[in-house]
Amino acid sequence: MLVDWEIELGGDAHIIDAAWPGFIDLRKDPASATELDESREWPELVAPLIALNSATSPLWTSKCDAWIVEDFAAEDRDEYDASDEDTHAVACYIDLLEWPSHEAAVEFCRALKNELTAVELQTSRIDLIVRRAFLPGNREGFGVTAYAAGCGATESHARQQLAAALTALVNCSAFRVESR
Repeated sequence: MLVDWEIELGGDAHIIDAAWPGFIDLRKDPASATELDESREWPELVAPLIALNSATSPLWTSKCDAWIVEDFAAEDRDEYDASDEDTHAVACYIDLLEWPSHEAAVEFCRALKNELTAVELQTSRIDLIVRRAFLPGNREGFGVTAYAAGCGATESHARQQLAAALTALVNCSAFRVESR
């Protein structure tokens, strides 16, 4: 699987906002991920959101979304190791929180990249972006926006590849701990 990461901490960089008015804390009830509008439209998000917000996860999520990639061009297929028949793509993001320093978030991304690069999964990719984060309780910290994408000959197949990429992501050893 293709995996990459980067740091976006500059003045104009996107900031993860976990203190937004519509925030639903899935840590209180991870199964309520099924009730999110995004999950209703994109059931591929449900299992990862439940896993990432479970009591055994060292992290939690603040936002997510998914979409059909409308302009999936031939040159994009090279990045996915896709064939000419793979003309459909879907993608999503999940904001992961929280790290006390950007160095800790970077180390997390490096570990994920090392582990995920070894996963044999064509037509999928994951990109990780370290960002500053606004947290509940007027706190600041760091988070990682995890973008995942999959492509295939049909939208259904692309969705399956997205689900496979998300499964590989949440199955990484970095997400397994005894307790929070």
